[in-house]
Amino acid sequence: MKNLALVFKALADESRLRIYNILLTSGELCVCDVEQTLQFTQTKVSRHLAYLKRAGLVKDRKQGLWMLYSGADLKNDEQRHLLQAIAEGLKADPVAQRDAKLLARNIKRGYCTTFAVLKPNHRVPAILEMD
Repeated sequence: MKNLALVFKALADESRLRIYNILLTSGELCVCDVEQTLQFTQTKVSRHLAYLKRAGLVKDRKQGLWMLYSGADLKNDEQRHLLQAIAEGLKADPVAQRDAKLLARNIKRGYCTTFAVLKPNHRVPAILEMD
């Protein structure tokens, strides 16, 4: 029960929900990609990513100078079912859709550090290939 409460607390904030959404749609991003897409400050993004990480929703890895973030491997079926439902809800949310489209546009224009610098030979994730 405590794990579920922690997940609900982590996603109760709109900023964290927006960050989690673009991580789900992209697979992996650096802090500057999140900043650019959501127009948040580096401090705000880092603080919210740390909160999501403590809740077990996000994992990180270092590559060169960059810290890359992605959705964490979920620990149990309760979390998986809950987060699948949240992901489905986000697909229908206008703000979440707009964020995903903006991220896709940024990637295609080469603004995204993850795909322009760190992974230049990787294609844009299929879920981001929108108009």
